Amino acid sequence: MTSKQALIVRGGWEGHRPVQATELFLPFLESSGFTVRIEEKTDVYADADAMAGTDLVVQCISMSEITPEQLSGLTAAIEAGTGFTGWHGGIVDSFRASSDYLHLVGGQFATHPGKEPCERRGEQEDNFLPYVVNITERGREHPVTAGIEDFELCTEQYWVLHDDLIDVLATTTHPARSWQPWHRPVTVPAIWTRQWGAGRIVVTTPGHSLDVLENPNVRTVIERGMLWATRTVSAS
Repeated sequence: MTSKQALIVRGGWEGHRPVQATELFLPFLESSGFTVRIEEKTDVYADADAMAGTDLVVQCISMSEITPEQLSGLTAAIEAGTGFTGWHGGIVDSFRASSDYLHLVGGQFATHPGKEPCERRGEQEDNFLPYVVNITERGREHPVTAGIEDFELCTEQYWVLHDDLIDVLATTTHPARSWQPWHRPVTVPAIWTRQWGAGRIVVTTPGHSLDVLENPNVRTVIERGMLWATRTVSAS
């Protein structure tokens, strides 16, 4: 039996630990029958032959840039059935200058609200807040999140801008705190899927640090998302 082909593409802002974060999932991918290729930059996206033979792309690239040729190659592969998944800034804070990438993924990081100003110390932890990930009714039935109950985290809580083509499996709500400029709670997607052509996309917004990725709920969602997103149509 031919093994499934997974491509990990990682890089960008080092604060998200792209190497260490992706290597957390190598044993799972290999034990699930994948042959894994790792690339440290996005040039591979423009290689049509390589992408046509890829069943799953796991991307962990925060910020950074992508060329039109690379994005076109990635998009064409997904439309033809290659799965695409990732977590946190590695997928929803990638390639900020590309509106076409935003259109592909269906949601984009906008901010992560922080602590009260008097509590901030100029560290990443200034943006770590306790919050709840709420599984939606759709999420309770979906293979990626079925059986997972609402769970709490204390880390960056992503506020994302999004469209109606995503299928929201979990949400999180930003409260209206006295030091913030918004005047009512705002609920945004925390986990979603998206069908794009013949391809499946899965986005998990928690995952700022290794300890969050090792949270049993977060890790389960990411691993299930890898399997669910994997190509379901024969590569031509």
